[in-house]
Amino acid sequence: MERLTTVVIGAGQAGLAMSWWLARRSIDHVVLERGAVGNSWKTERWDSLTLLTPNWQSRLPGYGYQGNDPDGFRTMPETIGFIEQYARAIAAPVHPDTRVTSVRSRRGGYEVVTDQRIWQCDSVVLATGACNVPVIPSVASAVPAGVKTLTPLAYRNPGQLEEGGVLVVGASASGIQIADEIQRSGRPVTLAVGEHVRVPRVYRGKDIKWWMDASGVLDQRYDEVDDIVRARNVPSLQLAGYPDRRTIDLNSLTAIGVNLVGRLAAINAEGKAQFSGSLRNVCALADLKMNRLLGTIDEWATANGRDSDLPAPHRFAATEVEESPPLLLDLTHGKIKTIIWATGFRPDYSWLDVPVLDRKGQVRHDGGVAEAPGLYLMGLPFLRRRKSSLIDGVGDDARDLSAHLAAYLRDRVLSSPELIAARG
Repeated sequence: MERLTTVVIGAGQAGLAMSWWLARRSIDHVVLERGAVGNSWKTERWDSLTLLTPNWQSRLPGYGYQGNDPDGFRTMPETIGFIEQYARAIAAPVHPDTRVTSVRSRRGGYEVVTDQRIWQCDSVVLATGACNVPVIPSVASAVPAGVKTLTPLAYRNPGQLEEGGVLVVGASASGIQIADEIQRSGRPVTLAVGEHVRVPRVYRGKDIKWWMDASGVLDQRYDEVDDIVRARNVPSLQLAGYPDRRTIDLNSLTAIGVNLVGRLAAINAEGKAQFSGSLRNVCALADLKMNRLLGTIDEWATANGRDSDLPAPHRFAATEVEESPPLLLDLTHGKIKTIIWATGFRPDYSWLDVPVLDRKGQVRHDGGVAEAPGLYLMGLPFLRRRKSSLIDGVGDDARDLSAHLAAYLRDRVLSSPELIAARG
C-alpha cells in the first residue's frame, strides 16, 4: 500500500492536464490508466474519425500544436501521438495497465484499489471521461433477431457490416459521420433524427470553432447559464473534420441519398420500427438555433470591427424534409441488416464506492467539485465551461480545480491538530 496526496484516474487529455497543474503546484500525485496513455482514443474510435476541432485548437497546459497545418484536422493516429507526446513532455507520473476496481473513503481521505496495488491519498480526480458506456434505448430489446446491432464504440468501418441497409439512430456528430461514411460505401442508410445541433463548418471565411473561440462562446461558464443540467445534455454539434472542410448536416446527407425519418419511438411486435412525426419541427428548431448562433457571431464581428475584412453575413438554406416522412419501417424483410445506436454515452462509475451518485449514476458536483470533500471531476461536458469536454478546454478547468484542490489540502492541514503537531 502506498501513500501520497492525490490520485488522478485517467490518462487522457483531462487527466494529463490536471497532472501538469498538480506538478506546477508541487502536489505529489500519480495518474492511473487502465490501458496505455490515451486508451479511449486508441480502442474506442472508428477508423476514419478525425477531430472536430482544428489543429490550432489542440491546446494543453504548457503545450500546443507544432505542425504546419493549423487549420487541418487530426486523424486518430495523429491525435494519439499528440497525447502521448504531451505525456512525455510533461513527464506525467502515469501508471499504465492499472485498472481501478474501487475508490472509497478511508481515514479522512480515500483508498484507491487497483489490480496492481492499493493507494491511500487525500484527494482523487476522476478524469475517466463521459463516453465510457453507450446509451442504448430500451426499444433495442425488440429488434428482430435477423438484424445486427452495434454502437459507435464497436463500429470501425463499413467493411465490418453486412451488405444491405443500415438504420443509424441518432443525428449528432457520431451519427451523421457514420451515416455519411456508410452511405458512400454503397449501403443505403436510413437516419432516425431526434434533437440535434446544426452548424456550418465554415462561416464568413472562418471555421465555426474559430468564431466560437474568438467570440467567447466556448468560454461561457457553468454558473452563467440558466439551466446547467439542460446545457450539459445538449447534443454534440453536427460537425466533421474533413480535409476539404465541408459542412455535414441533414441536407448534405439527403443529397447523397440518405433517407431521413423522425426519432425512433418504438419497435412493435411485428418488427416494425415506429418513428415520431415531429421531424419537420425538430429540424426547424435546429435551424432556428443555428441562426441565433450566427447572429451572435455577427454581433461580435461588428462590435470588434471585423466586418470590413470578412465576407458579409449570410444564412444557410433551411433543412429540407419531405412533406410526410415515413413513420414505419419493416425490420423483418431483410432490407435493414444493421442498426447502429448513435444515441449517446454516459460515464462509468461502477467502481466508485463513495455516496455521490445521483439516480442516473452521475456524480453530484458543482463545477467539477464533487459533494465528497477532496473528490474532483475532469473532462465532462460543460463541467466549468462550454469547452470543458474539448482538448482545448481541459487546461482551464484543471487550473481552476487544482487551485480548489490545493486550498482544500491547506485547509485540511490547518483544521487537523494532528497534522499541525506533526509539522512542528
